[in-house]
Amino acid sequence: MPSLPPELIPTIQARVAERRETLITFMRELCAIPSVMGRIGEVGQRVAAEMRALGFEDVRFDKMGNVLGRVGHGPKILLYDSHIDTVDVGDVKEWPFDPFQGKVEDGVLWARGAGDEKQSTPGMLYGLALARDLGLLDGYTAYYFGNMEEDCDGIACHALVEAEGLKPDLVVVGEPTEMKVYRGHKGRVELKVVAKGRSIHAASNQLGDNAIYKMLPILAGIRDLNDQLHTDPFLGQGRITASIIESRTPSLNAVPDECTVYIDRRLTFGETQEQALAQIEALIPAEHRDAVKVEKLWYDTPSYTGFVFPVDKYYPPWALPEEHPLVQAGLETARLLWGGTPETGKLNFSTNGTYWAGKANIPTIIFAAGSEFTAHSQKDQVPLADLVRATEWYALLPAVLKGSGL
Repeated sequence: MPSLPPELIPTIQARVAERRETLITFMRELCAIPSVMGRIGEVGQRVAAEMRALGFEDVRFDKMGNVLGRVGHGPKILLYDSHIDTVDVGDVKEWPFDPFQGKVEDGVLWARGAGDEKQSTPGMLYGLALARDLGLLDGYTAYYFGNMEEDCDGIACHALVEAEGLKPDLVVVGEPTEMKVYRGHKGRVELKVVAKGRSIHAASNQLGDNAIYKMLPILAGIRDLNDQLHTDPFLGQGRITASIIESRTPSLNAVPDECTVYIDRRLTFGETQEQALAQIEALIPAEHRDAVKVEKLWYDTPSYTGFVFPVDKYYPPWALPEEHPLVQAGLETARLLWGGTPETGKLNFSTNGTYWAGKANIPTIIFAAGSEFTAHSQKDQVPLADLVRATEWYALLPAVLKGSGL
């Protein structure tokens, strides 16, 4: 690991401390701009304005509508990935406060996107600008990539590489890790089961063939399968959830002729998407196999710019070894800044790492303030002290990477 000038750490910490209120104000402005499920145009413009003010180069939107900015001119590409869309808020009346204006209480910002994951954007922007100003980017071109992720993990990254021709050498994903350096997570595949029946008036239901009833043994099998799935020592056990059920029927007074169940299947190491699909097929009773089909989902919804990038809804599990130089650089960065023995680990949910590391084999780590366990809830939050401190980590990491040989 590198030998850094003794004055570097206190210099970074002092510079970040000077920016504390600016970082917090910027964060609250980001949360105040709704950016639900990929609709990131307005919040992207706000991020782009901040990048221009900080002296980023080549600030632009890609074809899909994600926002990019660059600092540095080195041969290796380091990319900081922060998705700036959020899930919806549901019924606003059920929130104890305005989910977009948010509130600060006991040093914690509560708002939609506070933890998942607008919180990484201020630190990434100001951290990269500080790294540039202190000469820490020698050998690197660094990008901030503010993208859409909630609808389809990794699609923005995939399009950046395939449609824009920008492929980084190293990636940091800004999902909430409670300031720990995470090195992997489970993947998933999204499936649907479709049962066909025959419709008839409900008064003569004996003449029909109820598609919902054909689904009942499959649903029971999905429920029972969950606790039997394979367990990996690091990533943990696979999971299966029947998440949505729909039926098609001419009216309330008719037998449904079609029933569809959507499935979220979390994959751990040692499981494949083909095995996951076969497990569901094995749950179909023999007498219904001609009428019930299982298939993998595809995503081809246009982005808010109208850009279409079709991908299958398979998201591989991934993990870097703890001894990988990128993981060790992330841990050393935290140790240099804050002392102690920094922790590594894994996320429970999936991120854009499914593409960066899982499909493109690009070394990737995850680091940010906030907790994954408050995501997608009315408890969406981030400790402001950690929001600010994370900026130090984003600023110092390039210098540690250079010293590690990456």
